Amino acid sequence: MDFCEKWSLIIIMHFQEVKPETIQSVIQTKKKPCYPVGDKLRLYLQEHGRLVDFGTTYEKLKHYFETCPLMDAEGNDTLWETVIYAPEDMRVLSVELTKLYIILKTAGDFSLMENLFIDRIDYCSFGNSNPFRIRVVNAINDNQDYYYVKRADASRVYGLELEHLLSPNRMHYLVCGNTLVEEHVVGIPGDVFIRDWLQSSRLKPIRVAKELVKFNERSFVRLLGDMRSYNFVVDVTPDFEEAQVRIRAMDFDQQSYSGRMNFYRPQFFKENNELVFYCMSHLNKQTAYQYQREELALIYRRIQMIGKRLHMLLKCMCEDRVSTLQKVTELRSALAEHYENPRFLKCQCMGQIVSESLQTLSRTMSKLGTVQPYNLSM
Repeated sequence: MDFCEKWSLIIIMHFQEVKPETIQSVIQTKKKPCYPVGDKLRLYLQEHGRLVDFGTTYEKLKHYFETCPLMDAEGNDTLWETVIYAPEDMRVLSVELTKLYIILKTAGDFSLMENLFIDRIDYCSFGNSNPFRIRVVNAINDNQDYYYVKRADASRVYGLELEHLLSPNRMHYLVCGNTLVEEHVVGIPGDVFIRDWLQSSRLKPIRVAKELVKFNERSFVRLLGDMRSYNFVVDVTPDFEEAQVRIRAMDFDQQSYSGRMNFYRPQFFKENNELVFYCMSHLNKQTAYQYQREELALIYRRIQMIGKRLHMLLKCMCEDRVSTLQKVTELRSALAEHYENPRFLKCQCMGQIVSESLQTLSRTMSKLGTVQPYNLSM
């Protein structure tokens, strides 16, 4: 077995030796603390157009006086609550939130404001980020859009930026003070996709299986954790013959925080079991290995294109605290054994571990003889 095979995240290769009934969810972590955005990360965000000044803050949105549960079309609790503000507060918020939407979407063309209004503000107490979801409606055609206002957590910012740089998805977000604003990630929530779409004849099974392999790779290489079904969406795009499928992360709170290696591999969460077993039934080892190598090559090409910016981001991450020393020690030991790479044991922080993971990818791709390793060493 060559080095790349030892590196494999392929679900087929893992589950050939594990019975389905033994697969369990990774143990739920305690609530992750919110790490502040440091000065060097702010300088990085400012240099790349992510740091802006806007009136509305997360703390200001918390000054509501009443809530009511938000139900879906079938009468089920969505775990979101619609928040209600005093009329005078809502008038101010409506203007500020509309301006913020314009900044996020059009870089500040405020001439478009007269066509927009804030229809609803929802709050979610579930999970770590406790976000506010803002629904914006176009008064001319009733088209609606969403965005989110959250606490500015350094882990989440690093997760968003790594997704923007290393995945096929572009992430639009802004930071102001201790407030983070994120664009809505469009797609079918993973748990809904598993329940309602997985067995649909409209989808080609091999394309769903292929995307799960690729999603596993993207999550593990850049150490994005907790990708259970309700933390990702599935984007289904009709093609000229058959629909294409892409799995997209929508929650970046657990970027490089946990010490457990399998926490960064979506295949190990029991919430994803049905999707995993579905893919196992439609993939063989050779095909899964091909898809794995395809995704690794794509990630490496992105590293080559944005190397300087990525190096700057990782340098900030190496100087930031986004986890505990105990978790760093646990994760570096597991990765050193997994990759048979003792360099991981020298890592002193999560930023260095992410850097070494990407450097390992670079060295592995260079062994193919067609590319040169890209130096991301800190």
